[in-house]
Amino acid sequence: MRHSSKLFGFVLLAATALATTIPVLGQDKPESILPPGFGDPVSSPSRKPDRTPDKGEDSPRKKPSDILPGLPLSPPVDRATPASVESGASVTDKIIASDGSESGDSEEGEDSAPAPILVDIPAQVRRSTTVIGVLGINDGDMGEVAFQSFNGRYLTKLMRNLDAPIASRWGSILLRRALLSRSLTPADVNGADWAAERAWLLLRMGEADSARLLVQNVDVDRYTPKMFDIAMQTALATSDPAALCSMTDYAAAQGKNSAWTLARAMCSGLSGESAVASSLLDRVRDKRGQTNIDVLLAEKVVGAGTNSRRAVVVQWDGVTRLTAWRYGLATATGVEIPETLMATVGPHVRGWQSRAPYLSLERKLPAAESSAAMGILSSAALVDFYSALMDETEVSDRSEKPFMALKTAFSGDTMTSRIAAMKALWTVKNNDPMKQYARQILTARAAAQIPPSDEYASDAGGLIGSMLSAGLDYRAGRWIKIVNNADDTAAWGLLAVGNVKPLGSISESQISDYAGAFESNGTLKSQFLFAALAGLGRLAPSDVEGMAEQFEVPIGRSSTWTKALHTAANARSSATVALLCAIGMQSNNWKDIPPAHLFHIVSSLRQVGYDAEARMIAAEALMRA
Repeated sequence: MRHSSKLFGFVLLAATALATTIPVLGQDKPESILPPGFGDPVSSPSRKPDRTPDKGEDSPRKKPSDILPGLPLSPPVDRATPASVESGASVTDKIIASDGSESGDSEEGEDSAPAPILVDIPAQVRRSTTVIGVLGINDGDMGEVAFQSFNGRYLTKLMRNLDAPIASRWGSILLRRALLSRSLTPADVNGADWAAERAWLLLRMGEADSARLLVQNVDVDRYTPKMFDIAMQTALATSDPAALCSMTDYAAAQGKNSAWTLARAMCSGLSGESAVASSLLDRVRDKRGQTNIDVLLAEKVVGAGTNSRRAVVVQWDGVTRLTAWRYGLATATGVEIPETLMATVGPHVRGWQSRAPYLSLERKLPAAESSAAMGILSSAALVDFYSALMDETEVSDRSEKPFMALKTAFSGDTMTSRIAAMKALWTVKNNDPMKQYARQILTARAAAQIPPSDEYASDAGGLIGSMLSAGLDYRAGRWIKIVNNADDTAAWGLLAVGNVKPLGSISESQISDYAGAFESNGTLKSQFLFAALAGLGRLAPSDVEGMAEQFEVPIGRSSTWTKALHTAANARSSATVALLCAIGMQSNNWKDIPPAHLFHIVSSLRQVGYDAEARMIAAEALMRA
């Protein structure tokens, strides 16, 4: 490529190891800064996974019926027929408009000739778009036919309308696995477009690094307009403007807008071509104005290159919204974004921020905890984050910091001191539910080191919840006898749904008593408990109908969503089931999820072989409702 062959001196480091990006088991509405998305089955069995977790802001949002267009039944589509690219304004037409409008300006006619396309990918290494994905068999891959029970147009409609992030950490982990699996491209969609839709959803989930893996799985000379749009979004979400440089020549040939003109300017500057960079910047500046924030940020990137003497001062005065462009370039160049602007974006941006390479660990700590609660960071990754933060902090400044409590939780002199340190971590300011759950994830492996003992029976519920938050179900199950001896109803409920094996016969009175173990939301928790037990098949079939009426959980009621979910489960379409389950959990808060949804989610996951994930989602519902 013209720019990429000269690119040097601007390599952005990943904030956390790539291994934490790939989903593994046992880990684990403010206005969105991203523009809106773009604008039926053939059966095929999928293999049945058998892994278990241990081995290895408060407003309701869209209802499933708002997304689902109806049962996705349609005849097969001829794979030889190419899919047309959807029309409409591209995403890159929207990301740098500082006036809040969604219109962009075309560069057509301003270049004397399109940039030459230099295809430098040898034929023998060109990658097909027939199968796209990054997971291996040991990484939780769902298999090539994971999406094959439904046609691509239906699936892409579901993906682009899904309101992410979702309520469930474990549901999000499972959906990430589905989106990253090496799956066949459905017959009626273009391969690059199919990858772009998956990456676009991952971005909205906060999974910027995972989205980048999918984008990089497609050769740039195969990019469609949609893929160009999402590739730019991904580069911005990962704070990596240099990632655009392999695409700029192709984008220029397609007559892309001023966002790509600025991208070419940045890449020219990073390559040492300061004169070319200045000319391109001036072209956009003439249209946007001398003090336009988007141009200034691009100029800041140009100043990071060689042969540049630019000193750019970026002022946020008058800027009322944060776009992907502004977030990505500001974060890449060390420009601090005001908290008032960060407060205008959705929680998925905290996921991006937790992996931003140039932010200090101290500044990223709240984002890292939110990311863990959303399923982006694993328990082990969060522990590593705290450890790195301690190493970065001067010894004299470490006193009473959370990482010191974590150190005690793992290596205190006595088990009593370790438990006390964990309880201190679980007690957070303002009872922030996201932070509380993140702290339980943080201490999961420390909790697993506490031997089951009647001496610690009063703390069993917290220890069990912490272990289950990270999928340590076998180790949590060791506490069954202690919980029974102490008659701890709250802890019993977690093990009733989270333990690997059923606890035995469960009566209606036991579920009713569960509500009394909580000062608030007891009724909702007992409804979730019933729904989870029924979905897991841990209640006597003859009792389910009566209990459903008693606890007012209409598990027998049918809807477009339930029909689609069970159609996918019957077809053994595991990735489609994961996607439809996510649609049933669209909220920032478990309190907004109908208990009947949990029943259908749990039973469908069991049907396609994800019993362990079903149990972890059920336990999470009880903990977070």
